[in-house]
Formats: sequence, structure tokens, C-alpha cells
Amino acid sequence: MSAKPESLSICLQNLLGDALVQVVERSGELTLIVKPQAYGAVMRTLRDHPDCRFEQLIDLCGMDYSDYGDGVWEGARFAVVVHLLSVTNNHRVRVRVFCPDDDLPVVASMVDTWPAANWFEREAFDLYGIVFEGHPDLRRILTDYGFIGHPFRKDFPLSGHVEMRYDPTQQRVIYQPVSIPPREIVPRVVRDESYGKGR
Repeated sequence: MSAKPESLSICLQNLLGDALVQVVERSGELTLIVKPQAYGAVMRTLRDHPDCRFEQLIDLCGMDYSDYGDGVWEGARFAVVVHLLSVTNNHRVRVRVFCPDDDLPVVASMVDTWPAANWFEREAFDLYGIVFEGHPDLRRILTDYGFIGHPFRKDFPLSGHVEMRYDPTQQRVIYQPVSIPPREIVPRVVRDESYGKGR
């Protein structure tokens, strides 16, 4: 493994100081876990400081840690994970910020810092219910306007709450309770006794 992630880690720790909760280096990749109240300032520093120059936001997504580690997770439930790229310095970094309130997960929007965050934040809002404070147009992007809930949350039922279908008598799409019975999600393997044995 090259010393590049290690030197970048030391540089970022010196630069960001108390705004960092933890710096993790694994498999040659660097992850910064930042305090929610410092998230905006940290991201602007990562973009603007000459030692960083992370000009591109590659990806932003939500995470639900409610069942993480077989239920032994004791931290905040929701997080936002951002991947940044510095073309100037040829660096990549992952930034993770946890939402301080599980009931109403809120973090600052990065749209003013990187306009590319717009649709990513809308997706995280739609699928996880994470609110991005300061977002100019925070509304659903993948689900229907009348959709109830956030489908990527771990407590969302696999079959959903409602289903929609076209009703030929009413000549329109209607919503109705789910008619699919709940299924077992653990696959069963059924094989005959001679499976894998030579004949």
C-alpha cells in the first residue's frame, strides 16, 4: 500500500482538527467521519483549501444503520455518505456524517458547495427521509408524489403499504391495500438426495 492515503490522512487531521469524529483508513481508502454541526464548514474546506481541492462530488447517498452489525450498532440511525474527488491533487475521500436526531434526520445541504449534490440529496430524502437543510427544491424524485414512507428504511415493509393498478371501470389508476401475502425472504434450498453425487 502506498503512503498516499496516510499522508492525506495526516494532512486532513491537521487541517480539520476538532470537526472530525474519526478518520478510518481501510483498503487504501480514507473515510472522514465529521460532526454534524461542522459538516458544511468541513465540506467547504475540502473543496477550497489548496492541500485538498476536492472539486468534484462523485456520489452522495443515505444510510440506515438500524440493523447494522447484527443489531449491535448503538450509534445514530441515519447517515449521509459523500464521495469526493480532487482532480488537481489526484485524491479521493469519503465523508460520513450522522444525523443527530433519528426521528427527524437533518443535515446541511451541499447544493451551494457542489451543485451536483441536488438530485443525490433529493434521492436520499425520498428513499430514507433525510432532510437536507437549505436545499432549494427538496421533494421526491423516484417515488410517486402520494407515496407514503421511505422505502430504503430498514423498517419499511418489503411489500410496501399500498399497491396501484389500473381500474378499467373507473378508467384511472387507483391505490389499494397490498394484496400480496407476506413472504419468507430467506431462500430455501430443496435438492434431492442424489444431488452432487456421481451416477
